[in-house]
Amino acid sequence: MAARTYVGAVDQGTTGTRFIVFDHEGQVVSNAYETHEQIYPEPGWVEHDPMEIWENTKSVITQALGQAGISPDQLEAIGVTNQRETTVLWDADSGRPVHNAIVWQDRRTTERVEELEEDGKTEEIRAKTGLEPDAYFSATKAEWLLEEGDPIKMERSRPADVRDRAERGEVLFGTIDTWLIYNLTGQHITEVTNASRTMLYNIHDLEWDDDLLAEFSVPREMLPEVRPSSDDATYGSTDPEGFLEAEVPVAGALGDQQAALFGQTCFDAGNAKNTYGTGSFFLMNTGNEAVGSDHGLLTTIAFQRSGEDVQYALEGAIFVTGAAVEWLEDVDLIDDPAETAELARSVDSTDGVYVVPAFTGLGAPHWDQRARGTIVGMTRGTRKEHIVRATLESIAYQTRDVAEAMEADSGIEMTSLKVDGGAVKNNYLCQLQSDIIASEIVRPVVDETTALGSAYAAGLAVGYWSDVDELRDNWQVDREFEPEMDPEVADSRYDRWNDAIERSLDWAREGGD
Repeated sequence: MAARTYVGAVDQGTTGTRFIVFDHEGQVVSNAYETHEQIYPEPGWVEHDPMEIWENTKSVITQALGQAGISPDQLEAIGVTNQRETTVLWDADSGRPVHNAIVWQDRRTTERVEELEEDGKTEEIRAKTGLEPDAYFSATKAEWLLEEGDPIKMERSRPADVRDRAERGEVLFGTIDTWLIYNLTGQHITEVTNASRTMLYNIHDLEWDDDLLAEFSVPREMLPEVRPSSDDATYGSTDPEGFLEAEVPVAGALGDQQAALFGQTCFDAGNAKNTYGTGSFFLMNTGNEAVGSDHGLLTTIAFQRSGEDVQYALEGAIFVTGAAVEWLEDVDLIDDPAETAELARSVDSTDGVYVVPAFTGLGAPHWDQRARGTIVGMTRGTRKEHIVRATLESIAYQTRDVAEAMEADSGIEMTSLKVDGGAVKNNYLCQLQSDIIASEIVRPVVDETTALGSAYAAGLAVGYWSDVDELRDNWQVDREFEPEMDPEVADSRYDRWNDAIERSLDWAREGGD
């Protein structure tokens, strides 16, 4: 393989879009990033403009290549990774969205999910999809868009048209990977990990499920074809007449958390990673077995390579971790996230203060859509340092909630956890995490593991890397953290955390009571 070729990764996240060019050693050659607008039409609603995301995607690809002086034909392949569950419907003729994308964090379909629970549908959905019914997933978002979608962006302006046209395959459904692959290649395709997050896909039979499509009134005609995460046949290529002016295969895609698992080279059963972003996502590879959870975790698809069986994972989704630090900034307790470690270290403890950052409900293992953010244990002596420290501790405690559930479900005792994401640059948090879960924490040199995972998936598909052993050789440790806190102290603080969680549950009710 000539040294002067590369693999690119589009990393389309909740707050922005990044394009990273990687070399054969898995090192970052260039990197460009742009944020997009967060749209909050009503409390608890979160939307993105899919056209803004696509324009930003083109822009960051062009910028990253330009910075490094790389021509597009030096790209052997492009991989895509994306915020999962976020749902887009678009017009197949014009390519224009029918409505803004409804983001994974959006809670507008909470009542619909409660209806499913009341109707006794929970077990059926869990058995087929591995998911806990929640407004988080795509199914109820697609249903809402088909029923309620504002027709403003439609060329044809009658809302009734949306469902009629979806049934004829003229309005298309996709998660963000599908939206980007469609715009890059013209092909309407998703892959197994993203499909597994829609609550419409049977993860055992590996196909869209007729009963679930009927339940949510989603026409099969609007759904994308499902392919492996690393696809030797490729999903298609960029248009040589288009913005890149080159024909580059798009050959791999993974939902962001599965991409991080792949980028952390967690290819074997028992390997685990936690990504600290807006939320935190803790995944453990369970191999070819879809391990069911009795402790509030999700069973999900980890990845699939061409011609190979699907690998599964257990996942604990924590909705708010990095976003809790952003909240500290929003309310002027800090000016910059980098301050948190110094402020937290300046006090010996939180002085009994606990922050439960349930701003959008609680995910695994609690699954309470009506939980809300709570601060307990404050006295007149509480200072901002205590609240900042308690906020960082909440990230570590929520991770322990998931780690304990994972060990109980899998029967595997975790002795080491690979970590990545923006927050792991904070040594204080990494040490705290090690103390609270009584496990080694391992941080890699290349922390852009989400983008790296999708680059690996695409590169393997086109032969840029020959096998996963080559990828394991690329993985390097930056720093390891070992537990230093007395386990009894960690346990007693964690017990008190569980009391704080109790106070946050079932808070949001109609009428504010």
